[in-house]
Amino acid sequence: MKLKQALKAGAGWLYLHTPVPHRLHAEGVILMLHRVIADDRAAALPHRNELCLGSAAFERLLRWLRRNFDCVPLMELLDPHAAPGDRLRVALTFDDGWRDNATQAFPLLQRYQMPASIFLSTDFIGSQRSFWWESIGETLWGTFGPTARDALCARLLEAGAEVPAAIFGKHDHYRRSLVLAQYLQHLKQLPAGLLQALADQCPDSTEPQALDWQQVRQLEDSGLVRFGPHGASHAILTGLDHAQLERELHDSSRLLRQRCRRPLPVYCYPNGDHDEQVRRQLAQHHYYRHALSTRPGLFRGRGDNLALPRIGVSQHTAQRPELLAWRMLSSGSQ
Repeated sequence: MKLKQALKAGAGWLYLHTPVPHRLHAEGVILMLHRVIADDRAAALPHRNELCLGSAAFERLLRWLRRNFDCVPLMELLDPHAAPGDRLRVALTFDDGWRDNATQAFPLLQRYQMPASIFLSTDFIGSQRSFWWESIGETLWGTFGPTARDALCARLLEAGAEVPAAIFGKHDHYRRSLVLAQYLQHLKQLPAGLLQALADQCPDSTEPQALDWQQVRQLEDSGLVRFGPHGASHAILTGLDHAQLERELHDSSRLLRQRCRRPLPVYCYPNGDHDEQVRRQLAQHHYYRHALSTRPGLFRGRGDNLALPRIGVSQHTAQRPELLAWRMLSSGSQ
């Protein structure tokens, strides 16, 4: 471990083991995750690291959380009347509704009796639609072979988003993956419809990428998992007009109320993006008392309930949880 990381890990360890009541006056921590996949080495590559945890790293994270925190459902963490315990509370949230939330993450959540909330992009649930960043990213990585990759590169060039040549290197996998991660971030500037159309032309995965409604019901029946909306199409809400935004808010909310017994009264902004118009229209849907952003920070039980902070968990921090504690310390001191 590099010196800088070692220092952060040490500071994180001290943060957890210093007897300061409600460390830095926080009510708790909302952790943000996305996927859990079987292969930890695959999850560690830069273009997957932020969204994917390997199953071994995820299990290590769960053990660490149980040792150091009170692991509670999201609504208990947000309840202003809940009695505080002796330890900082933590709640797990998963964005998008990936199928591996059921196949990889849920068995470990059951093993450790860890509650979680999953926020669904409802257009994808029970469908063959693919998340654009997964389909485009894996096609460019070469997962589906050179023919599919070259065809996608040609379509991206036509869209004015030429693919960096460094992605096609043969030897330095880490460097290739890093360039791909940066390129995928750049693609977010393209229209959402174009990105989804490009993804729809990529080869199909061996199975759907998203959960289906039967899996949603099975997870909900366990008593460990509750579901909330993450938009309908995962469009970035700040780029929509009034009618488009209303469709994203209304359709995702309506479908969750139809399909789930106890949908969460919490909205999760796709990509974390929101502005005054988004928050004003969301507030008109009186069911939603809270909304989750991607802004890093601790939950303090005060401030804007429609812009709650979360701390993201990557493969890197799941493998070295003391670095996650450092992120909590850094957020708590702001």
